[in-house]
Amino acid sequence: MDGLQEWSARVGTILKGVSRFRWHELQHAYGPATAVPGTLSRVAWGDARTSEEALSDLGLWLAELAVFDATVAAVPFLWELAVSEAVTCRPGVIEVLQAVLEHGNPPRTEVQRDAHQAVLSGRTAADRLTRDSDPPVRAAARDLVTAIDNHRCETCRPA
Repeated sequence: MDGLQEWSARVGTILKGVSRFRWHELQHAYGPATAVPGTLSRVAWGDARTSEEALSDLGLWLAELAVFDATVAAVPFLWELAVSEAVTCRPGVIEVLQAVLEHGNPPRTEVQRDAHQAVLSGRTAADRLTRDSDPPVRAAARDLVTAIDNHRCETCRPA
């Protein structure tokens, strides 16, 4: 396989399951999450500027001040983006994952718990990212690992 075919095969596997969700039924900070799949795709396959702009939108929608049911659905795809070397803004993706872990949704504690657990479940991936060849990825991953290890919110505490 030449480099382009290899890259295409690798990239073709990320976000594969995104169409399985009924995004129009999920909510983010500004309403229905219908634009989330396309925005995840722009992060995955856009040039640096496009990816950064899309990631900024996702951060605002999914993790800026609170977490939502769309956040819960999106976190596994954010993990895929974080570990894919084809993604140009991986440190930013890791920062969005950390923001999810740091924010809640007091009226909907089950959503908060599910969003936090989705991030916490990626601890092994975060460990791998601390050894990535890209220094900004390593730094962001170290911060995320620290946040995961120190996560003690009331909602996530076992009953």
